Amino acid sequence: MKQEKKNYIVVVAAGSGSRYGGDLPKQFCGLCGRPLLMTTLERVHGCAPEAEVLLVLSGGMMGYWRDVCADLGFEGVRVTVVDGGASRAESVRNALRLVDPLTVGWIAVHDGARPMVDGVMFGRLLEGLEGCSGVIPAVAVTDSLRVVEADGSSRSVDRSRLRAVQTPQVFDGVRLLRANEGELLETFTDDASVMEAAGYCDLRLVDGDPRNIKVTNPGDIAIVEMYLSAEGCGQA
Repeated sequence: MKQEKKNYIVVVAAGSGSRYGGDLPKQFCGLCGRPLLMTTLERVHGCAPEAEVLLVLSGGMMGYWRDVCADLGFEGVRVTVVDGGASRAESVRNALRLVDPLTVGWIAVHDGARPMVDGVMFGRLLEGLEGCSGVIPAVAVTDSLRVVEADGSSRSVDRSRLRAVQTPQVFDGVRLLRANEGELLETFTDDASVMEAAGYCDLRLVDGDPRNIKVTNPGDIAIVEMYLSAEGCGQA
C-alpha cells in the first residue's frame, strides 16, 4: 500500500534581527498588537493547512515565545519548535532532521519576518514545482544598481536581467534533504543556494508578490500594517 506523502513548512525565525534594532529580534516586534511572527504563522498555515509547520527559534527565545503565546492565547496554529543553529542554513538543517525522507512530499522554507505571504502566491509555487527540483518566488528589481569593484570604483548593472528573491521557496522534499547533507557555506543566503551547490540547478522562478516584504527596518512595520488593514489585521 502506497504511503501518503507528508508536506512541511519550515519557518525560520532564529535570527537576531540586528539591522532592525530594538530589544527584540524583528520577528517578535509588534504588529497589530502582537508579535509579527504570529501573523506569519497564521498565513503560512492558511496557505497549506495540511502541512506540518516546523518553527525554528534560537534557544534564548524559546521561553519568551512560549510565554507570549500563553499570554495572548495563541493556539490557532500547531507547530513543532526546533532549536536554531549558528546560521540560517544550519537552522534549516536542524528542522530537516525531523523530516522522514521515506514519506516526505514537498518542503517549503519561509522567513519568519515575511508576514504577507498569501495563498495565491503559494498556489503558483506548488503549481510550478511540477517537473523541477524547486520553485523560487521573485520580483523585478526597480532601483538602479551598481557593482562596487575591489578598487572602490563602480559600474552600472542591467537591472532587467535581475530579480529579487523572496520566500517561501518550495522544493522536492527528498532533494532538499539530500542537498543539506553537504557542507554549509557562509555564502548560502537562502535554500536555493544550497540546492544549486548540491547540483540541483533546475530551479524555477515564478512571480512573487511586491507586498511580500521582509521586515528589516522599523519603518517596514508601517508598510505591512497598511497592507493588512484591507484584509483585517493579522488574518490569513
